Amino acid sequence: MSVADRIREKISTALTPLSFELTDESHLHAGHVGARPEGETHFKLKIVSPQFDGKSRIDRQRMVYRVLAEEMAGPVHALALTTIAAAENES
Repeated sequence: MSVADRIREKISTALTPLSFELTDESHLHAGHVGARPEGETHFKLKIVSPQFDGKSRIDRQRMVYRVLAEEMAGPVHALALTTIAAAENES
């Protein structure tokens, strides 16, 4: 299973998002620290989840990092996050 597939599966299971977008931006970081020739090292993730309701931006990010702890300790070098509470998305 690819890193992107593992991220999708873990986020879907743990955070029950209303929507999320995962973009592999590894090609933009070729030759940089943490980049690997096979890619899947740098991602952008946008999540809308009811589990973020009432949580600060920092708490939301911590939730995501806990869910993806294994990936962050290994193949993922950088993760750009946009975390949106479901209540905020309705307005």
